[in-house]
Amino acid sequence: MSATITPADASETDTAPAPAHRLRRFARPAAALLSGFVLYLSFPPRPLWWLAPPAFALLGWALRGRRLRAGFGLGYLAGLGFLLPLLVWTGEEVGPGPWLALAAVEALFVAAAGLGVAAVSRLPWWPFFAAGVWILAEGARARVPFGGFPWGKIAFGQADGVFLPLAAVGGTPLLGFAVALCGFGLYEAARLFRSRRARGDLDAAAPGATVPDTTAAAPAPDATVPGDTAPTPDATSAPPSAPGPRRTGALPRGPLVAAALAVLLPVTGALAALPLVDDSAEDGTATVAAVQGNVPRLGLDFNAQRRAVLDNHAARTRELARAVQEKREPQPDFVLWPENSSDIDPYANADAADVIDEAVHAIGAPTVIGAVIAPETGKLRNTLIQWEPGRGPVATYDKRHVQPFGEYIPMRPLVRIFNSNVDRVSRDFGPGGKIGVFDLAGTRVGLATCYEAAFDWAVRDTVTHGAQLITVPSNNATFGRSEMTYQQLAMSRVRAVEHSRSVVVPVTSGVSAVIRPDGEVVAETRMFTPDVLVETVPLRSSQTPATRMGTLPEALLAALAATGLGWSALRPVRARRTRTE
Repeated sequence: MSATITPADASETDTAPAPAHRLRRFARPAAALLSGFVLYLSFPPRPLWWLAPPAFALLGWALRGRRLRAGFGLGYLAGLGFLLPLLVWTGEEVGPGPWLALAAVEALFVAAAGLGVAAVSRLPWWPFFAAGVWILAEGARARVPFGGFPWGKIAFGQADGVFLPLAAVGGTPLLGFAVALCGFGLYEAARLFRSRRARGDLDAAAPGATVPDTTAAAPAPDATVPGDTAPTPDATSAPPSAPGPRRTGALPRGPLVAAALAVLLPVTGALAALPLVDDSAEDGTATVAAVQGNVPRLGLDFNAQRRAVLDNHAARTRELARAVQEKREPQPDFVLWPENSSDIDPYANADAADVIDEAVHAIGAPTVIGAVIAPETGKLRNTLIQWEPGRGPVATYDKRHVQPFGEYIPMRPLVRIFNSNVDRVSRDFGPGGKIGVFDLAGTRVGLATCYEAAFDWAVRDTVTHGAQLITVPSNNATFGRSEMTYQQLAMSRVRAVEHSRSVVVPVTSGVSAVIRPDGEVVAETRMFTPDVLVETVPLRSSQTPATRMGTLPEALLAALAATGLGWSALRPVRARRTRTE
């Protein structure tokens, strides 16, 4: 004699009041939107890095078993929940239009990731494929359009997290993969636990009863998870992997192992990578000074008083020289000024050159000056100049990745229709073509100007070309007192661990900082205050696995995602062929 058990979800659906049933339709969209917002909360300046895995767990619940179209829509909601608050600083001085447009476009990449996660979510070991899909979407977002916009890569929210050592193994792609994998694994483990409890309750109610196995990675069209709505059969559906009933209360080993590994591998991998996080001085030390001269006013018009900005940085440098003479500060080996610290071209303006030369002579150390170079014809250059005492400018580095809609305006006539602020950029900047490494008093210093810190290649190139220390001169005055400067500082902390280098971040208006190779911030300034940081930092020349492998980890994770997407596309074809046979 056998008992027939009606699944709890079916009975609840049949008897649920219409309003409650309608509310259930909004559960997944609300969860997707909330997952994006929780992901935003995991980013600086909040030290809530640990919110990222739960955010991915919630996103996994929203996406698992959904149709592809639903996955795209849910992913878009998650993208808006994440990027709208994360990028609000982009509208600080130009209004909400550019901010909303940027977030809406960038959220399309998260939507594509949602579609991909929905597609692979029926596969065995789906958390691994889903995390790979997320990194594939991040890689695309970092490259297109207009050279990409990698702001908001999951890795950049993990500067304080336990997963950070993985940056030294496989760079930001592996670090982001680990966070997403842990989150999807947490959801899968919770789902399996709930399924076991549900079957245990059924078994207790009717001993000897059998129910379909609902914990398989690829559920049948009529299989449901407690609390889930039954997915509509579609091209991604597949029949159960094994015919016949399964004893209630039993968990299939495959999904359980996959869930456990998805959670444990990122954590154990990060612990195993800890020896790579090393701040010892392989090549001795260097005493470096980072000058924050401050700006006369916040906002887009800060450079209306360009001479005041230059004078501020020169004055702070002369003050440092007096402090050195009075033994209140150590003599720096070299000095770093921020991006745009001289918006007056010193090659074309003798008075600006004289101000810089006097400050550099006073401190008696090679100094990196951030300047805007305005040739008679052609595009402007965002340039870092190596200025030696008694010799003047001896080397330059032109920013290689100029910022679209900030330093140059793509499609200017079209963009002008929507926002007249584009004409504030009256002359476009052009990109440089060579990698920036300066020899400053015997120390090889890699250069990544501001926005370039977000791009893996822009920082890695300097290390592979011999940089013992990295500097990221920046100008964040345009974005006021927003979270932008803290988000950017977190990028530099991740880069420090990724390449095992000290990183010095001089910023016109703050936050300037000195970071050791283990990601620790040993000194930082406040925003919109003049200041100088003087610190002795370790110099290193060895390369981490992440530096040596370059884009290989990202390529392997993209291949993992492509394998999952291809498998999910072929499964229904094979299933139809099996049925016809």
